[in-house]
Amino acid sequence: MRLGTANTYDTTLGNLMKRQVELSSQQEKLSSGKKINRASDDPTGAAQAERSLTRNTRIETEERALVLQRNAITLAESTLGDTTALMQSLRELVVKANNGAMNSANRVSLAEEMRSLRDQLFASANRADTNGIPLFGGLGSASTPFVDPSTGVVFNGIPGQRSSTEVSLPGAMDGQAIFMNVATGNGTFNVGLGAANTGTMWASPGEVVSPAALTGDNYTVTFTVSATVPPVTTYDVVDTTTALPVPPAARPYVDGQAISFDGLSFVAHGVPKNGDTVQITPSTQTNVFEVVDRAIAAIDGAIGDNIMTHATNRALVEFDAGMDRIQSARGQAGDWLNRGDRISDSQNSRSIQLQSDRSKAEDIDMVQGISDFQKFQTGYQAALQSYASVQRLSLFNFIN
Repeated sequence: MRLGTANTYDTTLGNLMKRQVELSSQQEKLSSGKKINRASDDPTGAAQAERSLTRNTRIETEERALVLQRNAITLAESTLGDTTALMQSLRELVVKANNGAMNSANRVSLAEEMRSLRDQLFASANRADTNGIPLFGGLGSASTPFVDPSTGVVFNGIPGQRSSTEVSLPGAMDGQAIFMNVATGNGTFNVGLGAANTGTMWASPGEVVSPAALTGDNYTVTFTVSATVPPVTTYDVVDTTTALPVPPAARPYVDGQAISFDGLSFVAHGVPKNGDTVQITPSTQTNVFEVVDRAIAAIDGAIGDNIMTHATNRALVEFDAGMDRIQSARGQAGDWLNRGDRISDSQNSRSIQLQSDRSKAEDIDMVQGISDFQKFQTGYQAALQSYASVQRLSLFNFIN
C-alpha cells in the first residue's frame, strides 16, 4: 500500500488544527471560569443554568417588592403606634373634663386641644408610604382613603385586606376595619338619656350580666316621683319593641344602685324628675372620629353637668373599643413583619441553592481545567513536532 505525500500532509495538518482548537477552547474556558460559554458547548447544561438564572431573577424581583411591602407595613405599624398615643391623649382629656373642679371655660380649652389632636388623628389615617400609596387604603387606590365632609368622616377606599402569600406581604391595611368599625355604647347596647329630661340623673354605659337572657329589643325606663313628703322615686321598664311592660312594676329607685332586666344592667346616678326616661337601644356601628367628635361636642357644649358626664362616660367606653381595634391592627402589622423576615430568609436560601445549581452546571473546575489545558498543550506540541517530522519526508530532500 502506498500513501501519497499530500495525504500525509493533510492528515497531519488536520490533527494539528484539531489540537489547536481544543487548546484554544480550553484557554477560553479558563479565562472565563466557565465550562459553558455558549449553548453549543453543552445544550443540557446550558438549559439547566438558564433555568436557575431565570428562577433567581424572579426571586430578586420578588425580594425587591417584599422590601417595599415591608417598608410600608413598618410605617403603618409606626403610624398605628402614633394613633394609639393620640387616642390615649384624647381619652385623658375626656377624663380631665369630667373633673368636678373644671368650669366651662376650662372645658372649652380642653375641647380646642381635642380638636387639634383629632386633626392629627385624621392625618394619620390618611398617611401614605414613600411611593404615595395610602397605608390604610384597603383594596382601593384612592389617594386619600378618608374624607371629612360636614356630615362626618367617610371611608373612600374599598374595604378589605389583601392576604399575604409565600413570597409577599399586603402593601396596605384595611382602614375601614381599623378606624370605622367601632361599636357604640358598650358594644351590645346603648344607654341614652331622654331628650325631655329635667332632672340631674345620668347613667353608666351598662354591661351584659346574662347573655342568654338578652333580647336585642329597645326599652324605655320611666321614672315616677310621688307627690308625698318625702317623695318616693320608682321606675318602670317597658319593652318598646313589643310594647309590653317588663315586671315587676314600680321598682324603687336608689341612687347608685344597678337597674337590671332581660340580661342587661346599668347604674343610674343623680336625682331624676317625674317623667324622666332612660332609653336602651342595641349597639350600632360608628367610627373613632365620630366618637371623638361627640366627646368634643359634649365637653364644649353648654349642657348640664349630668348630661356631659353621661356623654363622656359613654365616650370613654367607645374610646377603649376604638383603641382595642387599633392595637389589634398594630399586632397584625407586627405579625406581618415577622412573616416578612421569614419570607426573606427562605428566599435567600432558595437563591443560594439556585446559584449553586447554576455554578455546578456552567462553572469550570479550575484544577481539572488547568490539568486539561496542560494535556491539550502537550498534545498540540506533539502535533507540531509530528508535522515538522512529516514535512521532512519529501523525496526532494534526498535528490542532489
